[in-house]
Amino acid sequence: MQKWVLSVTLLSIAGCSNQIGQETSTLPEGVTFVEQVAGVKGQPVIPYSKYTLENGLTVVLHEDKSDPLVHVDMTYHVGSAREQEGKSGFAHFFEHMMFQGSEHVGDQEHFRLITEAGGTLNGTTNRDRTNYFETVPANQLEKMLWLESDRMGFLLGAVSQRKFEIQRSTVKNERAQRYENRPYGLVYERLGEALYPRTHPYSWQTIGYVEDLERVDVNDLKAFFLRWYGPNNATLTIGGDLDKEQTLAWVNKYFGSIPRGPEVKDMPKQPVTLDADRYITLEDKVQQPMLMMAWPTSFNGSEDEASLDMLAKVIGGGKNSLLYQNLVKTGDVVDAGAYHDCAELACTMYVYAIGQSGEKGNLKELRSKVVSTLDDLEERGVSEKELNELKGMVEANAIFGLQSVSGKVSQLAAYQTFYGNPNHLSVELQQLRDVSTDSIESAYMQYVNGNPNVTLSVVPKGKTNLVAAKSNYTPMPRIIPEHKKLTEEQLALREPADNFDRNVMPQPSQPVEAVMPTLYQFELANGIKVLGTKYQETPTVELQMVIPAGRRFEPMGKTGLSKLVAAMMNEASTQSTAEELSSRLDSLGSTVSFNAGLYGTTVSVTSLDKNIVQTLAILEERLFKPAFNEVDFDRLKAQAIEGAVYEHQRPDWLASQATREILYKGTPFSLPPEGTKVSLNSITLKDVTDFYDTYYTPNGTDIVVVGDVTEQQLTKKIDFLSNWQGANKPVPSPIVLPIIAKQAIWMVDKPGAPQTIIRLVRQGLPYDATGELYETQLANFNLAGNFNSRLNLNLREDKGYTYGAGGYQTGGKEVGLSVYYAQVRADASLASAKEFLAELEKMSTEGVTDKEVDFMRLAVGQKDALSYETPSKKAQLLGQILTYSLPDNFVEERNEIVAKISKERLNELAAKWFNPDDYQIIVVGDAKALAPQFETLGIPMKTIQPNR
Repeated sequence: MQKWVLSVTLLSIAGCSNQIGQETSTLPEGVTFVEQVAGVKGQPVIPYSKYTLENGLTVVLHEDKSDPLVHVDMTYHVGSAREQEGKSGFAHFFEHMMFQGSEHVGDQEHFRLITEAGGTLNGTTNRDRTNYFETVPANQLEKMLWLESDRMGFLLGAVSQRKFEIQRSTVKNERAQRYENRPYGLVYERLGEALYPRTHPYSWQTIGYVEDLERVDVNDLKAFFLRWYGPNNATLTIGGDLDKEQTLAWVNKYFGSIPRGPEVKDMPKQPVTLDADRYITLEDKVQQPMLMMAWPTSFNGSEDEASLDMLAKVIGGGKNSLLYQNLVKTGDVVDAGAYHDCAELACTMYVYAIGQSGEKGNLKELRSKVVSTLDDLEERGVSEKELNELKGMVEANAIFGLQSVSGKVSQLAAYQTFYGNPNHLSVELQQLRDVSTDSIESAYMQYVNGNPNVTLSVVPKGKTNLVAAKSNYTPMPRIIPEHKKLTEEQLALREPADNFDRNVMPQPSQPVEAVMPTLYQFELANGIKVLGTKYQETPTVELQMVIPAGRRFEPMGKTGLSKLVAAMMNEASTQSTAEELSSRLDSLGSTVSFNAGLYGTTVSVTSLDKNIVQTLAILEERLFKPAFNEVDFDRLKAQAIEGAVYEHQRPDWLASQATREILYKGTPFSLPPEGTKVSLNSITLKDVTDFYDTYYTPNGTDIVVVGDVTEQQLTKKIDFLSNWQGANKPVPSPIVLPIIAKQAIWMVDKPGAPQTIIRLVRQGLPYDATGELYETQLANFNLAGNFNSRLNLNLREDKGYTYGAGGYQTGGKEVGLSVYYAQVRADASLASAKEFLAELEKMSTEGVTDKEVDFMRLAVGQKDALSYETPSKKAQLLGQILTYSLPDNFVEERNEIVAKISKERLNELAAKWFNPDDYQIIVVGDAKALAPQFETLGIPMKTIQPNR
């Protein structure tokens, strides 16, 4: 079952001895060299040079010439922890405002300019920092620095009350979508309120409270910017294909004139303690009760942080963990785990368990089992063997984390922001090495064993009889200071003084050329096709094998079988228990996993190159000697059923399943991928073994490999697969798609939903790399295919109806799909649907503009510079080539299409594919309130209850 909880892992651990060097190049006036750390061959260190500007801006540069791209990260040391009581959500709100244009950059131009450059961008806010980042072709670096500096130095002149109101609506939509309209969405808000006193900045979530956002105005937002968004509270980190001297000259030019802001001091650490156990309850629209226990611990960077991280893994971090062995494997719970969530001011140890649906999910009994499991740790202790296995996996993850420029830049930026040391990797490595069984046991005794905690019971509405204990804690009422309106005169504006014209946008240098990786291809003796490319930036190997054993070959009434078989392949072999295999993989820092898809099951293997032989031996054991134990089958089947129950309560699932049933009724494509209660209940262990015997075959199997291994080396290492024999390659039975005669509105009832999902859907084209489907995707680019698309600008940026709107065309081997979507405010449901229909009507009848064609050519044409950077991206590319028998140069063919496709052709496709009358309208929301409104459209209305 997919874990609903936020994935919280250890920071990547790596290290080397510091090699502090001297700057040898000439620095621009006003730029001061601080330090330089060089790379060490064979060690996971991120080389960098660090500088400061006179205004306090910290600059960290990392050179990486392997791909023609750069990643720019601007991190401000301000998150929700620096907000005032009664003004929660400001840091996140301001993140939105930073994309709304500045004095020299027009409204919505920030997204447009970076998209046009072929780049990607975003921003994130957490409790302790806000960052803005973009990855672009290397020739666009100067333009990125101009953009980032303009919103640092010249934002407020472009901030208006209207922009403020629109983004306030967008943030409220985001909160409704991610919190109120999502199962278990309010868990962390309730826990924060119970863990921390109201005065503690972690007592509220980064998204903030709606009432706080409603209370303030645009001048409050400006004051927040002036307090925290000075260069002396920021770190600019740039990595990739750059020239240091030129980059520093640009940084100094664009940022050097921006005045310092008020001085910013690090906040004092604020870990908390509890005087007694606190029990709280959340009634939610869920079917599976969930227990969440939280213990306050230390703070980010404390001496015992690494030990606490390891403790969490011992408690609930894998198949050998206590919770898995005592609760998951026994079938007592659907899922359980533990993680240590560490932030700058305070940290928390979380332990969670999701019970079964119905009365079996009694959280009182479940809490007793969790506590008993934790108590066992005091007697059991931690062994050297499991500690070494955990360390092996964490250290390997550090190396895999260095595969992308963006990953390296993000680490450098975070380390500088929180520790003042971009080379904090070495510190973390030493902390990891210092962890001992004694230190883990000591951390357990100090923070968890017998210590008070917050226990949250999440139960279905009206099922308070299932709670772990009756609520005994109510947070103190929020103290809301009187809001005093600020005037423009009270804002201490800072005006940069430049010696150049900022109205002149820098132009890129010569276009960069994406270089397709050099490929090698061969076949094993039994016909398995292998496609690979050598990758030497990290000492790693990634192998993906796709076996023709997907959902498309499941017998009638056995939906979910292929996924259940894949889950069984991840369990015991005839030679080893699942725990023994997991231990071996952890000690190597490797992974071997099976995951079923539509046409095939993907076997994913990751390994350090030095451990690839041992890792492939585990692959061989899992692939050819699965145990298929009855006890494992019973447990996994029960988990699959409960996983389906969880999945089927999400609003997005309801919309997706309605789409499948409306467009593909009577075919296998109408069925939910994870199966239903009925189909999963019907599956037997014999079904599993029969499916394995029939479809786990080398005939039709493909392998892609990306890593530090040559063709000759690889041929020897995977030779064991050459002897594999099996059934013929399966061919899916032909299908006939239903003919949908007339447009209708399909209403899916979700009573009381604060937001409504709107989807317009129609059947589309099967996959083709260079044909009509690809051309239609180009035609859709300006309608719904990027942030600045007509749909998103209309519904999000102009009207504030949604957190985001878009659309896409996609295709597989047999069928295709065209979708337009948004999750909108409930009170804007009908208005949003009308805007969808109007935008499609306009595009299908009037077509694209010349300006939009030019924008599409630039944006799509330069994206390839970013397409093949990491091993996973390379593997995805190679997988496409094998799956669809594409020529090696298909990317060049697509680039030529982008450059030459005519406006007339795009308009022809728009008329054919974007006619709103051809789309079915799906509405997931409160049917009682929405049905009368949608009847006014004069379109036939039907009710649909998706197959569960």
